[in-house]
Amino acid sequence: MKYLKSTTILLLILMSFSCNKDTVSSNNGTSSISVRLMDDPADFDNVFIEVVDVEVKLNDDSDNENGWQSLNAINTGVYDLLDLTGGINVLLVDDFQIPSGELNQIRLVLGSNNSVVMDGVSFSLNTPSAQQSGLKIKVNETLEANIAYTFLLDFMVEESIVIAGNSGNINLKPVIRASLEANTGAISGQVLPIGIQVEVSTVVGAEIVSTFTDEDGNFVLVGLDEGTYDLTITPEVSSGLSPLIIEDVEVTVGNTTTIETANLE
Repeated sequence: MKYLKSTTILLLILMSFSCNKDTVSSNNGTSSISVRLMDDPADFDNVFIEVVDVEVKLNDDSDNENGWQSLNAINTGVYDLLDLTGGINVLLVDDFQIPSGELNQIRLVLGSNNSVVMDGVSFSLNTPSAQQSGLKIKVNETLEANIAYTFLLDFMVEESIVIAGNSGNINLKPVIRASLEANTGAISGQVLPIGIQVEVSTVVGAEIVSTFTDEDGNFVLVGLDEGTYDLTITPEVSSGLSPLIIEDVEVTVGNTTTIETANLE
């Protein structure tokens, strides 16, 4: 009986160690993260920003400066945000391995070489907070072990550039919408005739998501939650063409819905 009792206790200890080991292994798993930057259209000639790094904060939803981890951003440098429309984006982080868990915040760290061009004249953008601590975006997504995630950072330029009263300063107060590609879908298509500026937009919750067609009339609206959308296609006023609304476009997670060619008249 003593031998049986000792053996039972030993088995329980081993089982307990095994369970604890499995739990630790699961908690210490890693996830892969990629980050892409894109832009909504805006009424400026150019908007240049200098991207220095991308950082994340894991398992910490506080506003303090501790706990940020660099994702070793690639393709850093100065970008014209208005080039990042119509489905074009820039890859800033490529399959970087981070500990699995709660991803609370992402921040885009900018340099000092930021400017906006209006009517052919270039103006410096004041970005003190961006230079000091980066542009923080609340995410609050749970990252599972051994899963790859791609985050789309939609830089909403029209809302982000503020002309300050009598001072004449032009400030960059970024508004950035973050979406998880694995949880979203997209809408693509072509608008005719080509050779004119055309905006394609839809409503996502309380926001308007939009893009321009490219030189061949093609467009892609990305980062859309699953659901049904109405598209508004708006040609430039000087074209003399009328806007067009395409209703009830279905979007499913992980897929791109391609609509029939839209002809403006």
